[in-house]
Amino acid sequence: MPRVWEVPVHDSTRVREVRMAAGAAARHAGLAEDRLAAAELVATELATNLLKHAGGGQILLDLVGPPVPAYGDERTPLLQIMAVDHGPGIPDPVAALRDGYSTTASLGAGLGTCRRTADDFGLHSTPGQGTVVMARIAPRPNRDSGGPHPAPLPVRAGGVNIPFAGAEFSGDAWACVRTGDRVTLMLADGLGHGPQAARASSAAVEEARRAPHLPPADLLRRLNGALRDTRGAAVAVAQLDVATGRLSFAGVGNAGARLRRGDGWHGLVSRPGIVGAHLPARLPQHQETWTDHSLLVLHSDGLPSRWSPGPAAQAPSSLDPAVIAASIVRDASSAARPVRDDTAVVVLSPFPPDRPS
Repeated sequence: MPRVWEVPVHDSTRVREVRMAAGAAARHAGLAEDRLAAAELVATELATNLLKHAGGGQILLDLVGPPVPAYGDERTPLLQIMAVDHGPGIPDPVAALRDGYSTTASLGAGLGTCRRTADDFGLHSTPGQGTVVMARIAPRPNRDSGGPHPAPLPVRAGGVNIPFAGAEFSGDAWACVRTGDRVTLMLADGLGHGPQAARASSAAVEEARRAPHLPPADLLRRLNGALRDTRGAAVAVAQLDVATGRLSFAGVGNAGARLRRGDGWHGLVSRPGIVGAHLPARLPQHQETWTDHSLLVLHSDGLPSRWSPGPAAQAPSSLDPAVIAASIVRDASSAARPVRDDTAVVVLSPFPPDRPS
């Protein structure tokens, strides 16, 4: 089930809690001792930065699959560490990553250390709105199995999952699975909160991994059978055929979807119902064109329906999709407008062509 560690950081006592949570999450992921130490170091640095530069914020630790084009096994757990704040922002993010840069009386080695230690690193900051920093820690055994590897695809996926009211489990879950030249992205929102909602969304993830070759509407029908013994879930499924540039979408329930096309955004409509309980008789599949400038966002109803894409979602594809997802959540919420449900946002974006795969 989607276990998430969420630690609000508003005073120095929380830094130790963040370090302990990072160690627990790393053990849960089965990371080797050296990678566990790396996770604790990165989480501690990010928590310390939240206090020094943003007046506090939030640390989220989650176990995620790897970005689609970078690794061959989507089941390999990566520990994703996310720092989110509503602070003043970083005036010069590039300079902030250099050792020695500091706006306080410190050594200025925090973000540079995090980038060097992590296997994936991303940052986005908007002056006056806040900053999102993401680091992923991968297991150290060798990722090379010695067999043939499929060519990397020019897209990648990433997301963020926040349980309601600091709960241990989120009732939301997502998966991104590759089969040949097709990428299937699925988000499930189990009804209600807590372990039973998490059980429903986890069942959807497992079934999606068994049949990623199915078109979205057919996959939803298959999920309907797999979720019969659960509470059921709202589910959105998108499938991109990279070879043809065609994106297919189908959804049931109040899981949302938006596609960026050029400079505008287009909503993808789901049908009313509950997967596992009340599946609509008709499941139309929307067909869209995917380009190098497209961006797809799937989200649960923890995100307000009228959320604004914000600067990160409008930025070039060099941003990690998980950073975009976290920025969307941050911009849609605040201390005055806390989320009222489990909240998951997942993004599919083009892989930057100037970056090696």
